[in-house]
Amino acid sequence: MNRTPLLISAAAVAVFSGPVHAQSADEVEALRAQVAQMSAQLAELNARLDQVETEVDAVPEAVAVAVAAAPAPAVSHPTVTAGSATEISMGAAPEIESDDGFSFKPFGRIMLDAGWTALPGGLGLGDGFDAEARRVRLGVQGDIPGGFGYKMEVDFAGNEVVITDALIEYGAGDFDITVGQFNNFQSMEELTSSRFTSFIERAAFTDAFGFTRRAGVAVEYGGGNVLLQGGVFSDNLEDLPGSDRWSVDGRAVFYPEVGDTQLHFGGSLHYAEIGEGETVRYRQRPLVHFTSNRLINTGSFGATSEFGAGVELAAIKGPFHFAAEGYRQEVSGVPAMQDAVFHGGFVEAGMFLTSGDSRGYSGGRFNRTRPNTPVGEGGIGAVQLNVRYDYLELNDADAGIVGGTQNGFLTSLIWTMTDYTRFQINYGRLDYSDAVLALPSGDSDYGADVIGMRAEIDF
Repeated sequence: MNRTPLLISAAAVAVFSGPVHAQSADEVEALRAQVAQMSAQLAELNARLDQVETEVDAVPEAVAVAVAAAPAPAVSHPTVTAGSATEISMGAAPEIESDDGFSFKPFGRIMLDAGWTALPGGLGLGDGFDAEARRVRLGVQGDIPGGFGYKMEVDFAGNEVVITDALIEYGAGDFDITVGQFNNFQSMEELTSSRFTSFIERAAFTDAFGFTRRAGVAVEYGGGNVLLQGGVFSDNLEDLPGSDRWSVDGRAVFYPEVGDTQLHFGGSLHYAEIGEGETVRYRQRPLVHFTSNRLINTGSFGATSEFGAGVELAAIKGPFHFAAEGYRQEVSGVPAMQDAVFHGGFVEAGMFLTSGDSRGYSGGRFNRTRPNTPVGEGGIGAVQLNVRYDYLELNDADAGIVGGTQNGFLTSLIWTMTDYTRFQINYGRLDYSDAVLALPSGDSDYGADVIGMRAEIDF
């Protein structure tokens, strides 16, 4: 601290305290008394300055101690306020939730396919290597106050924008009411998401018989281990307006757990009025979607209605799973005035080769596999091996329809690296009888080999 003014004052006091000859003795004594008083005051002031200087020097150390002892400031997730508090949480995708019941969550998937088809040379069809973006989907879903929910999803694969799901839901206890476009209640295989299926394509009958999303209204009951689903539907949004088609669909599932085994027993019924003057066509590719070749095909024929019935059976125990389905499709109003009947189904078994992994299941369908030791967390993920016999028969001699029969012997190896990433390779041997395309010799019984690969992510 700068004490120059005080030093000057002290010097002045010293000067005045020296001998003085001009004043009288009484004046000198009075002056010396004043000087002595001033000296005492200066001494007291210097002592106080020393104390202040000591306190100032101690401030930095005290501040450092206080900062170290202070609790760290609380850090919270970002919030956005617009009339009410809003919380943003992070999982596979960000989800925005507000205190008044609104929520918004984006989701999507990317599935890239490639592989080879090997067909008999005499058919004159293109085969060999091919690839495609099988699915490129983006959507949003969430809740609305009052027990309502919504979902909207579009697919950009094939350089087209196609609406897949577009629905509004209302939940009341064990009941849900859904309005919009969504999957009809036909087949566990069809209702299981493509993110969780055992092969890159579903069983042949699901595509051949036209299982798809349609616009409608449905009611679902799920209580305990029982699931009941039913609805009335029109057609896919791509075909509306202008379609006279309507259908009634229902499904019942019983899925008890017996010990450490998850069981599944299900059945479905389907009735559709196709409309006067309309036609139907049932056909299927050899396993993979990136080929346009269809070796079994009924061709288009007139029909007024169709009635379908399916049965489902599945079980999961540790690393093992089993699944089987059968489906019967009857079509009325064919030109020969004889109802045509077609059949399809599959039997499948699979197991995980990695320890602690099991196939997921939830609410009447297969669900996500979550690796016990994911890649990136010290593990290799989950490795699964599956085999399937896939059957599709599109012949009905009494109705005059010969569309062919396909017997598929399939295997798949699936590597699930994390909860949201998978890679798989499929091999299929497809044996045909009464195929719609014959060899130069006239033979319509032959086989085809297919390899399909898929890399996929979802969030």
